[in-house]
Amino acid sequence: MATMSIGKAWEEAVAFVSRESSLLFPVALLFVALPGLILQEMTPPELAKWNLSEATMPQVPGSFWLAMMLAVVIIWFGSLTLFALALRPGISVGEALRLSCARLPVLLGTALVVAGFLAGAVIAATLVVTALSLVAKPLGATLALLLGAGVVAVTIFASVRLLLLNPVVIDGTEGVMASLRHGWALTRGHFWRLLGFVLVLTLLSAIAGGAAQSVFGVIGTLIGGQAGGRLIGGVATAAVSTVVQVYMLVMLARLYRQAVAD
Repeated sequence: MATMSIGKAWEEAVAFVSRESSLLFPVALLFVALPGLILQEMTPPELAKWNLSEATMPQVPGSFWLAMMLAVVIIWFGSLTLFALALRPGISVGEALRLSCARLPVLLGTALVVAGFLAGAVIAATLVVTALSLVAKPLGATLALLLGAGVVAVTIFASVRLLLLNPVVIDGTEGVMASLRHGWALTRGHFWRLLGFVLVLTLLSAIAGGAAQSVFGVIGTLIGGQAGGRLIGGVATAAVSTVVQVYMLVMLARLYRQAVAD
């Protein structure tokens, strides 16, 4: 099993980001932060207020879903570019963009395979739950709750096990299935360490983003009213999130190098 040190990855990430910040942050702002911010501004108010406890999702224009898919693809493209910059010292931004464009179809293919697998598992489990509910109706609610918990657990497990998939895709020449197998193998035995890594960074990002939203939201409200507060707060939150994501992606690149070194 490969050795994986979060502390070492952090030290290397801090040094690398300090040295190459002029390359990393413009790419992150343009291809990661900006698409997310635009999509946030496009989100219909009724969808923003909707939560899973409500039975039906509000009606949303099809153009929004198309915009969301485009934003996701652009963000994935940007993340591949950042990984290229982090994994290949001396590469220019233009070279990283071209490499990311060449490997993006592989990443999209892996996403479709994983989504198809999860959808198939959910459909199969739903059919089983439905059949059991017809036999014993009182069990229906309990089984549905267990199904929901199971879907969440499987999604989290798969997400963590495939955490190094992007570095695998951008650093290699393998196809869809080979990249999936390679990324899955690299995280074997490191699930809890990587899960802790993701949870800590997510918590830090949420705290820092919430603080930025509160402070700059108040300033924006004083300047431009409620709309100005929402926009300026959103920009500040996106900026903080971008910084966190850059460090996270560079750390993942260093963890990937540790995993493939052994």
